Amino acid sequence: MSKFRTFILLNILLLSPPIYAILTIDITGGSEQGGQPIAIIPFAQTIESLPEDITDVISNNLYRSGRFAIMPVNLLPETPIYINRVNFTSWQNTGIPYLVVGRIGKNFDGYTVEFELIDIASHNIIISFRYKANLQTLRQVAHQISDKIYTALTGERSIFNTKIVYVTMQDKQYQLYIADADGENPQLMLKSTEPILSPSWSPNGKHLAYVTYSRVKKSKRMSVYIQDIRTGHRTRISAHKGINAAPAWSPDGRNLALTLSKDGNPEIYLLSLADKNLTRLTYNHVIDTEPEWSPEGDYLVFTSDRSGTPQIYRMSLTGNDTRRLTFTGNYNVRPRFSPDGKKLALLHSNGKGYKIAVLELLTGKLNVLTTTNLDESPSFAPNGNMIIYATTSKLIVTSIDGRIQQNIAVNMGDTIREPAWSPFFE
Repeated sequence: MSKFRTFILLNILLLSPPIYAILTIDITGGSEQGGQPIAIIPFAQTIESLPEDITDVISNNLYRSGRFAIMPVNLLPETPIYINRVNFTSWQNTGIPYLVVGRIGKNFDGYTVEFELIDIASHNIIISFRYKANLQTLRQVAHQISDKIYTALTGERSIFNTKIVYVTMQDKQYQLYIADADGENPQLMLKSTEPILSPSWSPNGKHLAYVTYSRVKKSKRMSVYIQDIRTGHRTRISAHKGINAAPAWSPDGRNLALTLSKDGNPEIYLLSLADKNLTRLTYNHVIDTEPEWSPEGDYLVFTSDRSGTPQIYRMSLTGNDTRRLTFTGNYNVRPRFSPDGKKLALLHSNGKGYKIAVLELLTGKLNVLTTTNLDESPSFAPNGNMIIYATTSKLIVTSIDGRIQQNIAVNMGDTIREPAWSPFFE
């Protein structure tokens, strides 16, 4: 059996224990040189204690983006809470161009959080917002404030208020978690003694598709489920004999692309979620697997060893017009589109370990991002600027050029695999 077939089957069927040691969620590495200087004044609060330090969450978010240099609190020349209390001359002497001030107050049904982003040179407020919050939503509000600041100063949409999903294994128990994009606030979605594989977000971020095992006619069978994130209700949508794997949502949320072996060989099918009709797309005596929709929904990419080594291919929604996309290295699998459809993140090897790479679709150029040797499961952030992936003992987030890798270190003490970044939540 070829290395590719062994790798795919081990990941699809999980016939052996995970190869990873105890893992942590970790965004690691160095910071981009420089970064936009900014000062975040500790938010004034009339409450003695809160479950979240909003100032820290905002500062950490902006720092981890690699786009900002945060002024240390001990170097702040003053700590105003309103713009009319800012000594602009003092701030101009520091060279800090932007300042954030804010306040947290108590009201009858929770909290009020206010902030202003101030331009030191013009003495003007760039943006100002007010939020209502409770104990459960304070952290979300901090992410929303971070988003507003980031977008106002960069012109780009940020990812602080998005989510990640991942699978852990501990004491022979598998857990499916959703967490904030910084790895904090993990929420358990599913716990099972059976493996959980290939979690995939619906385009609106309200559902997850994933693979696990279930009882069908008194036998254990690989199955694809869809789970409602808000209610936790889940529905089994595919449990054919053999492999049911690698679910991928169409951009309109109406279909799933799947890998099924119900006809004897792993092939790619389209499943209509409205009527459960199946359309077979590939017909080969090789493994065709890991389908991924283009962002416009007009074609699919997938992994196949039809050329003798595992490579990435594209095809139309009818299964025609198939052509090979990867030619660098002897192993390229697990393709994932960037939001703009111009790049693919994938798992790459030239015989020296498994690394995360990005393929430029227009030029065919392949850029290897990582230096570790047991990487897996790349997934783009919804703004296309970062990629999350798993590696030995941790999850990592990297910029798409590989230069920015930042620490967040949330120690779960578990084996962690299969990360996927959520879409934006409207």
